[in-house]
Amino acid sequence: MDARDILTDAFGRLPDLVHAAVHDLTPEQLGWAPAPGANSIGWLVWHLTRVQDDHVADLIGTEQIYLTGEWAPRFGAPADPSDIGYGHSAAQVAALAPESAQALEDYYRAVHERTGEFIAGLTEDDLDRVVDKAWDPPVTLGVRLISVVNDDAQHAGQAAYVRGLL
Repeated sequence: MDARDILTDAFGRLPDLVHAAVHDLTPEQLGWAPAPGANSIGWLVWHLTRVQDDHVADLIGTEQIYLTGEWAPRFGAPADPSDIGYGHSAAQVAALAPESAQALEDYYRAVHERTGEFIAGLTEDDLDRVVDKAWDPPVTLGVRLISVVNDDAQHAGQAAYVRGLL
C-alpha cells in the first residue's frame, strides 16, 4: 500500500460518515444545536465540506465547487469563497440553513468525487511538494491532505454525536 492508497482509503471513509450524520433529517433537525452557541449537524457537515472544497480547489488551482453551481442558496448562505466556517459566531452558525439533508449529501458527494480524482492522479513526488510556506516547517501537499481528512473526520464525528443527542 502506498501513500496514495492510504489517502484514498481515508477520504473514502468520509461519505458514509456524512450520510450517517444527516440521512433523513429534516431542515429543523439539521439546524438543532444541543446548547445555545453550539454547532448544529447541518453546520458541521457544511463546514467540513467547505474546508475540503476550499483546500483541494487551492491544491488543484481551480474554483471551489461551492461557487460553480447553486450551492450557496441551498444553505441560505452567500457564495463567498473565503467563508468556510472558521471563526463563525454563534449567530452565523445558527443562520446556516441547509434546505435538506440531500443538499448536504449532494454537495459533499461533488466535493468528494473531485478529491478522489485528484488523489488518483498523484505521485509520491507530488506529495512532497510544498504548498504553504507560511508555516515552519513548510506544509507539503501530503501534509495538507492529511490535515483536511483529519479535520473532516473530526467534524463528521461531532455531527454524529449531535445526531445522537437529537
